[in-house]
Amino acid sequence: MEIWRVNTRTQTVRREPVPKEWEHLGGRGLSARILLDEIPPTCEPLGPYNKLVFAPGLLVGHRLSSCDRISIGGKSPLTGGIKESNAGGSSGFALAHLGIKALIIEGKPVPQGWWVLHLSADGARFEPADHLAGKGVYATASLLLEEYGDKVSLALIGPAGEMQLRAAGIQNLDQDGVPSRIAARGGLGALMGSKRLKAIVIDPAGGEKPPIADRASFRVAQKAYTKALVGHPQTKTYADYGTAAMVNMCQYFGSLPTRGFSVGQFEGADQISGEHLRDLLLARDVESKTTHACMSGCAIRCSNIFGGPDGKAIVSPLEYETIGLMGSNLGIADLDAVARMNREVNDLGLDSIDIGAALGVAAQTGLLDWGDSERALALIGEIRVGTPLGRILGSGAATTGRVLGVESVPVVKGQAMSAYDPRAIKGTGVTYATSPMGADHTAGLTIRAKVDHLDPQGQAAISRGAQISMAGYDTLGACIFAGFGFAAAAPGTIAKLLNARYGWSVSEDILAQLGQETLSLEREFNRRAGFTSADDRLPEWMTREPLPPTNAVFDVPAEDLDTLFNW
Repeated sequence: MEIWRVNTRTQTVRREPVPKEWEHLGGRGLSARILLDEIPPTCEPLGPYNKLVFAPGLLVGHRLSSCDRISIGGKSPLTGGIKESNAGGSSGFALAHLGIKALIIEGKPVPQGWWVLHLSADGARFEPADHLAGKGVYATASLLLEEYGDKVSLALIGPAGEMQLRAAGIQNLDQDGVPSRIAARGGLGALMGSKRLKAIVIDPAGGEKPPIADRASFRVAQKAYTKALVGHPQTKTYADYGTAAMVNMCQYFGSLPTRGFSVGQFEGADQISGEHLRDLLLARDVESKTTHACMSGCAIRCSNIFGGPDGKAIVSPLEYETIGLMGSNLGIADLDAVARMNREVNDLGLDSIDIGAALGVAAQTGLLDWGDSERALALIGEIRVGTPLGRILGSGAATTGRVLGVESVPVVKGQAMSAYDPRAIKGTGVTYATSPMGADHTAGLTIRAKVDHLDPQGQAAISRGAQISMAGYDTLGACIFAGFGFAAAAPGTIAKLLNARYGWSVSEDILAQLGQETLSLEREFNRRAGFTSADDRLPEWMTREPLPPTNAVFDVPAEDLDTLFNW
């Protein structure tokens, strides 16, 4: 494996051996190590000193179910702190097959022209891409696949990334060649845009699977993991209903964000639920699919393809987070409307969570009425044409709240909360508050913990365990749902896989070791960037304003937040 270092100013590429201190890391952990080692934490996120890192996880490249994810990292233009955003699809697998442990994109070119970075077994080259400027993600991907062939993988930005809007993400192809797998959070699409890269084309032809030190032991461990994953009841739930299964669960707990996070239950929840979504797609058939894999070899297949009334695909996938932030959060009880908004936001290359939250903030000022999906679509249209209001919304909920003078903005460290109101699921609130990433459910969701979610006591410990595990999984390149298999498999499965893959001799607590190391690196970066304990807090209004129907406020003691990372 090698480090490929790309300078966008000189358009040169160096291939380097992996430094010894980086060898034991991958994915999120490796990204954090590189950023802490190589960039000034106080640098301007869109300036020449920031770097964009693509790092496949430690287990990527072998079609291990749900374990081929790509981590993308940099200093966040949205939060001003460290950021890792990961995605499924084929980019991680393709990079691993080229022997790339990390792709480091650095420098800042003269601001003229757009480029495609082409990676293959022959090396790397820059090719002009001005003909793609201003095009949406779907049209861009189609043109690139036509030019380079349908066997390549892509990482690309939309118009939002070109405009360097702070809520812009980086999209990757799913197994069908659709640019639907977005590393959405933290504005890394804006960082890629600052490097004047419209797309990265990854051609794995001529590459090979990463070597395995002990193939027999790897196969045994893989079989145990796959059996446990397939046999876990949650795997069937997610195959049947996708992540939209969370709608009714959050409705039950009173944590479903509704009308700008002002209420925790939505009267139209049945119309946006996973059950209704499944019934709708089964009835429409044609291109609609209730279950779909974003990565080849995935046994969970929690994705879907949402078809309109004629069955023709509108968007894939329609996820719970989008349903929560663009559905109930806006008072919209119509999956077709949410899917159309999702499609537009995807084509712009934006984070649907932050844009949904921003629209919710806008609704508080009367810029749209609750439940008005057509007006919401029109506001998304303003982002596309780059009006001042569109640029404000495209910069996310925090910017929208500041400009419009709204206090009740659901953000931490400048990043919008996911679709779990932290007053009702307080462990997740601890994660939102303390994660180096800003508010993000994938940093440590606690809704499945067998606890009283309204009791502030003990929530920090629950969040700590979840954050450690998720940082570990992100370092492996494993999907959040891979944990169903790893937790249920024979003890030490992760260690056995890593030992067989690399010839290591790590212990059974390797997941926790990787998670703690990754979080420590991230927190050190943020400390050097100027973050303090004051940044590890939820918005003050959530500690004052009760959330119906439970009338909960966020009241986890500050001391618990401040001591959470005292290993």
